[in-house]
Amino acid sequence: MLRDPFMEGVRKLEEIAKKVRFEDNTAKIDAKGLTHKELNDLIRMCAEKGAEKIILKNVCGQRYIGTRLFLPKKVEIEIFGIPGNDLGMFLDGHRIVVHGNAQDGVGNTMNEGEIVVEGRAGDVVAMSMRGGRIFIRDDVGYRTAIHMKEYKDKVPVLVVGGTSQDFLGEYMAGGVVLLLGLNRNRHLANYIGTGMHGGVIYIRGKVEKYQLGKEVGIVDMEEKDYKRVESLVKDYLTYFKPKFDLDEIMGERFTKLVPVSKRPYGRIYAY
Repeated sequence: MLRDPFMEGVRKLEEIAKKVRFEDNTAKIDAKGLTHKELNDLIRMCAEKGAEKIILKNVCGQRYIGTRLFLPKKVEIEIFGIPGNDLGMFLDGHRIVVHGNAQDGVGNTMNEGEIVVEGRAGDVVAMSMRGGRIFIRDDVGYRTAIHMKEYKDKVPVLVVGGTSQDFLGEYMAGGVVLLLGLNRNRHLANYIGTGMHGGVIYIRGKVEKYQLGKEVGIVDMEEKDYKRVESLVKDYLTYFKPKFDLDEIMGERFTKLVPVSKRPYGRIYAY
């Protein structure tokens, strides 16, 4: 009997469709055994069918969750497990909540929406992020917020409850980064703000000048800075409910970092 690729594809889709359960406006997907493409196909299908909330169970390393959702109706995706790289890449107004850790590239080139991670995240979080908000309960890896940018009223925000590894805010061109340093006496990252030429970084707790890139400077916190930080801390406390309270967090010293030049490498590329 000749193999029929089309019918095999149909049977495969039928098997995949069994992974979905609809309850009112909520879709539940069992991600166990699904490839990243199969899972993302199901997510898009559920969103197109009108699901307002999509719950993913047994997620284990599937990449690109939350991409390919350029739809007018916004959805909330709730993830149980550990999503793979590029969670929420190009995210455009949707909301993602992860009940656990996340891998590299969370919010890569994110445009709008919100990502909340109830754990830690890997490297290059918020890479080229240009809108929306990301909240990470614990630590992040290397090169977080690399080339984050902003334009007019689109100002991306990243809040990290713990600390980061080296090169935080590398080549940062805009946006707001808040590092809270909870559960740590001091931050460990070096080369903070290397190549930074826009935006602002707020660091709670002790950080030494030798840890900073030469392209950033320390300036005094103003009243508007404290108001901005306090508002973000309130949201952080609402999302994660840690053992810290608002007064305890805001009672610590904050360091404000801004770029010293808008063209730190101008002489390298132009006469």
